[in-house]
Amino acid sequence: MSSAGGSRYTGMTQTLAQKNAIIYGAGGSLGGAIARTFAREGARVFLAGRTRETLEAVAADIAAAGGRAEADVVDALDEAAVEAHFASVVERAGRVDVSFNLITRGDVQGIPLVDMTAADLTRPVTNGLLTTFLTARAAARQMAKQGGGVILSLTSGSSRAHQAGMGGTGPADAAVESFLRYLAAETGSSGVRVIGIHTAAVTGTLTKEKLATVSEHAPDPDQVEQMIAQASVLRRAPQLADVTETAAFLASDRAAGLTGTIVNVTSGLLIG
Repeated sequence: MSSAGGSRYTGMTQTLAQKNAIIYGAGGSLGGAIARTFAREGARVFLAGRTRETLEAVAADIAAAGGRAEADVVDALDEAAVEAHFASVVERAGRVDVSFNLITRGDVQGIPLVDMTAADLTRPVTNGLLTTFLTARAAARQMAKQGGGVILSLTSGSSRAHQAGMGGTGPADAAVESFLRYLAAETGSSGVRVIGIHTAAVTGTLTKEKLATVSEHAPDPDQVEQMIAQASVLRRAPQLADVTETAAFLASDRAAGLTGTIVNVTSGLLIG
Protein backbone atom coordinates (compact mmCIF):
# COMPACT_ATOMS: atom_id res chain seq x y z
CA MET A 1 0.00 0.00 0.00
CA SER A 2 1.19 3.52 -0.65
CA SER A 3 0.18 7.09 -0.12
CA ALA A 4 1.43 10.60 -0.61
CA GLY A 5 -0.05 13.72 0.83
CA GLY A 6 0.38 16.86 2.83
CA SER A 7 0.30 16.18 6.53
CA ARG A 8 2.89 16.51 9.25
CA TYR A 9 5.62 15.37 6.84
CA THR A 10 5.33 18.52 4.73
CA GLY A 11 6.85 21.92 5.32
CA MET A 12 9.99 20.44 6.87
CA THR A 13 13.62 20.29 5.83
CA GLN A 14 13.78 16.63 4.86
CA THR A 15 17.19 14.97 4.75
CA LEU A 16 15.99 12.01 2.66
CA ALA A 17 13.78 13.83 0.16
CA GLN A 18 13.65 12.07 -3.23
CA LYS A 19 15.34 8.96 -1.76
CA ASN A 20 14.01 5.42 -2.15
CA ALA A 21 14.77 3.06 0.74
CA ILE A 22 14.24 -0.66 1.25
CA ILE A 23 14.00 -1.70 4.89
CA TYR A 24 14.23 -5.43 5.56
CA GLY A 25 12.55 -6.42 8.82
CA ALA A 26 10.35 -3.32 8.70
CA GLY A 27 7.52 -5.02 10.57
CA GLY A 28 9.51 -5.18 13.81
CA SER A 29 9.55 -2.49 16.48
CA LEU A 30 12.92 -1.09 15.45
CA GLY A 31 12.40 -1.63 11.72
CA GLY A 32 9.02 0.07 11.86
CA ALA A 33 10.48 3.03 13.74
CA ILE A 34 13.28 3.34 11.17
CA ALA A 35 10.71 3.27 8.37
CA ARG A 36 8.59 5.97 9.99
CA THR A 37 11.64 8.19 10.51
CA PHE A 38 12.86 7.71 6.95
CA ALA A 39 9.38 8.55 5.63
CA ARG A 40 9.22 11.63 7.84
CA GLU A 41 12.52 12.70 6.29
CA GLY A 42 11.03 12.44 2.81
CA ALA A 43 12.01 8.95 1.67
CA ARG A 44 9.71 6.62 -0.20
CA VAL A 45 10.04 3.47 1.86
CA PHE A 46 9.64 -0.12 0.73
CA LEU A 47 8.87 -2.34 3.71
CA ALA A 48 10.09 -5.91 3.41
CA GLY A 49 9.56 -8.79 5.82
CA ARG A 50 7.82 -12.12 6.32
CA THR A 51 4.61 -10.98 8.05
CA ARG A 52 2.23 -8.96 5.92
CA GLU A 53 0.02 -7.78 8.79
CA THR A 54 2.82 -6.02 10.66
CA LEU A 55 4.26 -4.54 7.46
CA GLU A 56 0.89 -3.14 6.43
CA ALA A 57 0.35 -1.68 9.88
CA VAL A 58 3.59 0.29 9.54
CA ALA A 59 2.68 1.32 6.00
CA ALA A 60 -0.72 2.54 7.21
CA ASP A 61 0.90 4.65 9.93
CA ILE A 62 3.22 6.23 7.40
CA ALA A 63 0.42 6.89 4.92
CA ALA A 64 -1.74 8.45 7.64
CA ALA A 65 1.08 10.88 8.40
CA GLY A 66 1.43 11.88 4.75
CA GLY A 67 4.37 9.64 3.87
CA ARG A 68 4.91 7.08 1.14
CA ALA A 69 5.25 3.39 1.93
CA GLU A 70 4.75 0.07 0.19
CA ALA A 71 4.71 -3.32 1.92
CA ASP A 72 6.01 -6.55 0.39
CA VAL A 73 6.37 -10.02 1.87
CA VAL A 74 9.98 -11.10 1.35
CA ASP A 75 12.05 -13.86 2.93
CA ALA A 76 15.54 -12.35 3.13
CA LEU A 77 17.04 -15.84 3.39
CA ASP A 78 15.64 -16.69 -0.06
CA GLU A 79 18.10 -15.56 -2.75
CA ALA A 80 15.58 -15.63 -5.57
CA ALA A 81 12.97 -13.76 -3.50
CA VAL A 82 15.44 -11.02 -2.57
CA GLU A 83 16.54 -10.55 -6.19
CA ALA A 84 12.97 -10.54 -7.51
CA HIS A 85 11.80 -8.05 -4.91
CA PHE A 86 14.75 -5.74 -5.50
CA ALA A 87 14.09 -5.77 -9.24
CA SER A 88 10.45 -4.97 -8.53
CA VAL A 89 11.40 -1.96 -6.42
CA VAL A 90 13.73 -0.67 -9.13
CA GLU A 91 10.93 -1.08 -11.66
CA ARG A 92 8.52 0.86 -9.45
CA ALA A 93 10.87 3.56 -8.21
CA GLY A 94 13.60 3.76 -10.85
CA ARG A 95 16.45 3.45 -8.33
CA VAL A 96 17.25 2.39 -4.76
CA ASP A 97 19.20 4.87 -2.65
CA VAL A 98 19.21 3.09 0.71
CA SER A 99 19.12 -0.56 1.78
CA PHE A 100 18.87 -1.39 5.49
CA ASN A 101 18.96 -4.95 6.87
CA LEU A 102 17.22 -5.42 10.24
CA ILE A 103 16.26 -9.08 9.88
CA THR A 104 16.01 -11.16 13.07
CA ARG A 105 18.76 -13.81 13.12
CA GLY A 106 17.51 -16.36 15.65
CA ASP A 107 20.12 -15.69 18.35
CA VAL A 108 20.20 -17.92 21.44
CA GLN A 109 21.74 -16.52 24.62
CA GLY A 110 22.03 -17.38 28.28
CA ILE A 111 23.60 -20.79 27.68
CA PRO A 112 27.33 -21.46 28.15
CA LEU A 113 29.10 -22.15 24.88
CA VAL A 114 30.12 -25.62 26.05
CA ASP A 115 26.45 -26.49 26.58
CA MET A 116 25.12 -25.09 23.30
CA THR A 117 24.08 -27.12 20.29
CA ALA A 118 25.91 -26.50 17.03
CA ALA A 119 22.66 -25.32 15.45
CA ASP A 120 22.00 -22.70 18.13
CA LEU A 121 25.54 -21.36 17.85
CA THR A 122 25.68 -21.17 14.07
CA ARG A 123 22.10 -20.06 13.30
CA PRO A 124 22.64 -16.33 13.94
CA VAL A 125 25.99 -16.45 12.15
CA THR A 126 24.48 -18.09 9.07
CA ASN A 127 21.26 -16.06 9.03
CA GLY A 128 22.96 -12.77 9.80
CA LEU A 129 25.69 -13.13 7.20
CA LEU A 130 23.42 -14.60 4.54
CA THR A 131 20.67 -11.97 4.79
CA THR A 132 23.24 -9.20 4.90
CA PHE A 133 25.04 -10.63 1.88
CA LEU A 134 21.92 -11.21 -0.22
CA THR A 135 20.33 -7.83 0.47
CA ALA A 136 23.59 -5.88 0.25
CA ARG A 137 24.70 -7.63 -2.94
CA ALA A 138 21.45 -6.75 -4.69
CA ALA A 139 21.78 -3.16 -3.51
CA ALA A 140 25.45 -2.80 -4.38
CA ARG A 141 24.95 -4.03 -7.94
CA GLN A 142 22.18 -1.51 -8.59
CA MET A 143 23.84 1.34 -6.70
CA ALA A 144 27.06 0.91 -8.68
CA LYS A 145 25.09 1.28 -11.91
CA GLN A 146 23.30 4.41 -10.73
CA GLY A 147 26.45 6.00 -9.28
CA GLY A 148 25.85 5.75 -5.55
CA GLY A 149 23.76 4.67 -2.59
CA VAL A 150 23.94 3.65 1.06
CA ILE A 151 23.89 0.15 2.55
CA LEU A 152 23.16 -0.03 6.28
CA SER A 153 23.12 -2.91 8.74
CA LEU A 154 22.74 -3.26 12.49
CA THR A 155 24.61 -5.36 15.06
CA SER A 156 24.75 -5.38 18.85
CA GLY A 157 28.45 -4.70 19.27
CA SER A 158 28.92 -8.10 20.89
CA SER A 159 31.85 -8.71 18.57
CA ARG A 160 33.75 -6.32 20.84
CA ALA A 161 32.15 -6.84 24.25
CA HIS A 162 33.13 -10.50 24.85
CA GLN A 163 30.47 -10.95 27.51
CA ALA A 164 29.73 -14.44 28.80
CA GLY A 165 26.44 -16.03 27.81
CA MET A 166 26.02 -14.30 24.44
CA GLY A 167 26.14 -17.52 22.42
CA GLY A 168 26.48 -16.96 18.69
CA THR A 169 25.67 -13.25 18.89
CA GLY A 170 29.30 -12.12 19.03
CA PRO A 171 30.48 -14.36 16.17
CA ALA A 172 27.46 -13.32 14.10
CA ASP A 173 28.16 -9.62 14.68
CA ALA A 174 31.83 -10.14 13.81
CA ALA A 175 30.98 -11.92 10.55
CA VAL A 176 28.51 -9.23 9.47
CA GLU A 177 30.82 -6.35 10.40
CA SER A 178 33.78 -7.87 8.58
CA PHE A 179 31.64 -8.36 5.47
CA LEU A 180 30.47 -4.74 5.60
CA ARG A 181 34.05 -3.45 5.71
CA TYR A 182 35.11 -5.59 2.76
CA LEU A 183 32.04 -4.52 0.79
CA ALA A 184 32.78 -0.88 1.54
CA ALA A 185 36.32 -1.31 0.20
CA GLU A 186 35.10 -2.96 -2.99
CA THR A 187 32.22 -0.62 -3.81
CA GLY A 188 33.46 2.76 -2.64
CA SER A 189 34.87 3.68 -6.03
CA SER A 190 31.33 3.35 -7.44
CA GLY A 191 29.97 5.83 -4.89
CA VAL A 192 28.43 3.20 -2.62
CA ARG A 193 28.70 3.81 1.13
CA VAL A 194 28.47 0.85 3.55
CA ILE A 195 27.93 1.51 7.27
CA GLY A 196 26.98 -0.52 10.33
CA ILE A 197 25.32 0.59 13.55
CA HIS A 198 26.03 -0.80 17.03
CA THR A 199 23.14 -0.76 19.47
CA ALA A 200 21.62 -2.97 22.18
CA ALA A 201 18.58 -3.13 24.48
CA VAL A 202 16.90 -0.15 22.83
CA THR A 203 14.19 1.33 25.02
CA GLY A 204 10.79 0.82 23.43
CA THR A 205 11.73 -2.31 21.48
CA LEU A 206 12.06 -4.88 24.25
CA THR A 207 9.18 -7.13 25.26
CA LYS A 208 9.02 -10.24 27.42
CA GLU A 209 8.03 -12.25 24.35
CA LYS A 210 10.95 -10.99 22.29
CA LEU A 211 13.44 -11.63 25.08
CA ALA A 212 12.02 -15.12 25.58
CA THR A 213 12.87 -16.02 21.98
CA VAL A 214 16.52 -15.28 22.73
CA SER A 215 16.82 -16.79 26.22
CA GLU A 216 14.43 -18.79 28.37
CA HIS A 217 16.07 -17.23 31.43
CA ALA A 218 15.88 -13.63 30.20
CA PRO A 219 15.01 -10.98 32.81
CA ASP A 220 12.14 -8.54 32.37
CA PRO A 221 12.63 -5.70 29.83
CA ASP A 222 12.91 -3.13 32.63
CA GLN A 223 15.70 -5.13 34.24
CA VAL A 224 17.57 -5.38 30.95
CA GLU A 225 17.33 -1.64 30.41
CA GLN A 226 18.50 -0.99 33.96
CA MET A 227 21.51 -3.27 33.50
CA ILE A 228 22.43 -1.52 30.26
CA ALA A 229 21.99 1.89 31.89
CA GLN A 230 24.23 0.98 34.83
CA ALA A 231 26.96 -0.30 32.50
CA SER A 232 26.85 2.58 30.01
CA VAL A 233 28.76 5.85 30.20
CA LEU A 234 25.60 7.92 29.74
CA ARG A 235 23.83 5.92 32.45
CA ARG A 236 20.85 5.17 30.23
CA ALA A 237 19.90 2.57 27.67
CA PRO A 238 19.83 3.65 24.00
CA GLN A 239 16.54 5.31 23.11
CA LEU A 240 14.56 4.46 19.99
CA ALA A 241 15.06 7.96 18.59
CA ASP A 242 18.83 7.68 19.16
CA VAL A 243 18.96 4.85 16.64
CA THR A 244 16.39 6.08 14.14
CA GLU A 245 17.77 9.61 13.91
CA THR A 246 21.33 8.31 13.55
CA ALA A 247 20.22 5.96 10.79
CA ALA A 248 18.45 8.78 8.93
CA PHE A 249 21.61 10.89 9.13
CA LEU A 250 23.82 8.04 7.88
CA ALA A 251 21.44 7.40 4.99
CA SER A 252 21.49 11.06 3.98
CA ASP A 253 23.92 13.07 1.89
CA ARG A 254 24.98 14.86 5.09
CA ALA A 255 27.02 11.75 5.94
CA ALA A 256 28.65 11.60 2.52
CA GLY A 257 32.15 11.17 3.99
CA LEU A 258 31.28 8.10 6.07
CA THR A 259 31.78 4.52 4.91
CA GLY A 260 33.47 1.30 6.02
CA THR A 261 32.78 1.94 9.70
CA ILE A 262 30.44 0.97 12.55
CA VAL A 263 28.69 3.86 14.30
CA ASN A 264 28.35 3.34 18.06
CA VAL A 265 24.81 4.09 19.32
CA THR A 266 25.02 2.23 22.65
CA SER A 267 24.93 5.19 25.07
CA GLY A 268 28.55 4.41 25.81
CA LEU A 269 28.08 0.73 26.60
CA LEU A 270 30.97 0.30 24.16
CA ILE A 271 33.87 2.72 24.30
CA GLY A 272 36.60 3.23 21.72
